[in-house]
Amino acid sequence: MSLHHMPRSSLGGRMSGTAQLADLYSDVEESARLLDVTCSRDKIWPVLTAYEDVLPQALIAFRVATNKRHEGEFDCRFTVPTHVDPYVRARSAGLITETGHPVELLLSDIEQRCPVDLYGVDFGVVGGFRKTWVYFPESEYQSLSKLCGIPSMPRSLASNASFFADRGLDDRVDVIGIDHHSRTVNLYFTEFPAELREPQALLTMHRDIGIPDPSEQMLRFCEKAFGFYATLNWDTAKIERIAFSVKTQDPLSLPARLGPKIERFVRSVPYGVDDPKMVYAAMTKSGEEYYKLQSYYRFRPRSRLDLMPSADAAADAA
Repeated sequence: MSLHHMPRSSLGGRMSGTAQLADLYSDVEESARLLDVTCSRDKIWPVLTAYEDVLPQALIAFRVATNKRHEGEFDCRFTVPTHVDPYVRARSAGLITETGHPVELLLSDIEQRCPVDLYGVDFGVVGGFRKTWVYFPESEYQSLSKLCGIPSMPRSLASNASFFADRGLDDRVDVIGIDHHSRTVNLYFTEFPAELREPQALLTMHRDIGIPDPSEQMLRFCEKAFGFYATLNWDTAKIERIAFSVKTQDPLSLPARLGPKIERFVRSVPYGVDDPKMVYAAMTKSGEEYYKLQSYYRFRPRSRLDLMPSADAAADAA
């Protein structure tokens, strides 16, 4: 039974075992096809089987980006409960080949020092297993001073601590994403002060880390943001990228160049029509401005995303 004929909320209870994974794979494949992306079963099936026991209860989202780096790729993200270590599971399933890089220790080091509310996993339909995520409890944001003390954390975090502290963000880290493929780390700040969304503050943030100025369109987009994230790596002392997060029911109403493929995807997907969407805006070092869309295949009401302010509510109030 295809995704066109079954409500997403019923996925967890309607089947079990291999049949359920086959349905999920089919729906991923069909969704990717809307973006002209061809799936690799050899990349997807090992991830699904590795986490087969947690997928029936997981929040599941699909993601697509407009930049050249992500051209021809379609990503899936799902949550993992705390009794399953997503990195250990990936390693046991042969999804990761370790090389001795610090990125391989980071999740374990965070677990030993910080409270964890939830985990997550990302994979690409072409590239396979890619990221793990750590979500801290809603009332226990982590401080930069604690995170800088983690042995495997990129030293670029300590080098740029003042960038965050000067903006009142030094104790507001909510989520950490670890990209095991590109060897980068994302730090998410979900309580984003209103004054940092103003155009001049946004321009200053980009200039302070040596990234080209955003367009007027992107500045308007960022004024609706509820949070942002910074990308760090182990090879440079600089912040690699900052990106801004907007929650909305209608991505096509945002001042963002999503492009024809994403527009077709938004208009065509039969699932998550009434669920919120996430849109992210970022600028590369070369000046490429791009956007990411996250649409929910299976949403969980009363999830932490529900607590985030929506751009739609702000527009209605205005």
